Amino acid sequence: MKVTITNGETIHYQKRNGGEAILLLIHGNFASSDHWDKLMEQLPMKYTIYALDLRGYGQSTYHTPIESFNDFAEDIRLFCDALHIQMCHVMGWSNGGGVAMQFAANYPTRVKSVTLLNSISTKGYPALNSNGERMTTREEISVDPMINRMLQAQTNKERSFFEAAMLQLMFVIKKPEETRFKKYIEAALNQRNIIDVANAANKFDISRNLKNITSPILILWGRYDLMVSETMTLELMDEMKENNVSFIYKQLNTGHAPLVDNIDSVISEVDSFLDITS
Repeated sequence: MKVTITNGETIHYQKRNGGEAILLLIHGNFASSDHWDKLMEQLPMKYTIYALDLRGYGQSTYHTPIESFNDFAEDIRLFCDALHIQMCHVMGWSNGGGVAMQFAANYPTRVKSVTLLNSISTKGYPALNSNGERMTTREEISVDPMINRMLQAQTNKERSFFEAAMLQLMFVIKKPEETRFKKYIEAALNQRNIIDVANAANKFDISRNLKNITSPILILWGRYDLMVSETMTLELMDEMKENNVSFIYKQLNTGHAPLVDNIDSVISEVDSFLDITS
């Protein structure tokens, strides 16, 4: 399904009908709404679920390049307006966790709860140069050899590149079923905003606005995650404590892809949390 929002972008989304409680799912980088497939299939039917493709991902448009996660958050607000979603639970995975925090901080009255699944830190996801130093400008990021290699792989539709990368970094415990894996690779190939998102994630810092988040927060992190480190997760929690933001933390025996590695544990934790906060 698709809806054109008032800024001119067309947002593709998937919907699973269910009960009155609404859950909005926000995917991460090199991904799309397809990555939520198992959760949408298995989460109890008491929830109505929306999973959208962020601007520049999946089947959504990319007319205007994003400059920050604020742009994604505004898209989500306009998406909710278009579908008459006044209030919802929000769940973000990886980079999508940063977007979820931004949305919850910008529009606290629209959010019932926030679930962060292997989320980036409150201080973003650092883009590092060859010396291991954090880059400071979009220009630096745009000429980075590693990022340009990924951009080249997307341009040339190199499925084998992303298959190898995902197996090495994302699906380190369990490989997805072949039909699902093909969809996940397609999502990585269809992304059109790699440099813009790398820049936005690198400069993301919601520390000062964390206090604006008034909804309950569940943090889930997989102890074998090779992409979001324990240090990032501890930084996320420390900053929440410093800003008196309450949260529940659960560690999972998964890598960066808990929905593939152990969907049952994710379903159990999320369902229990949403039950409390609905």
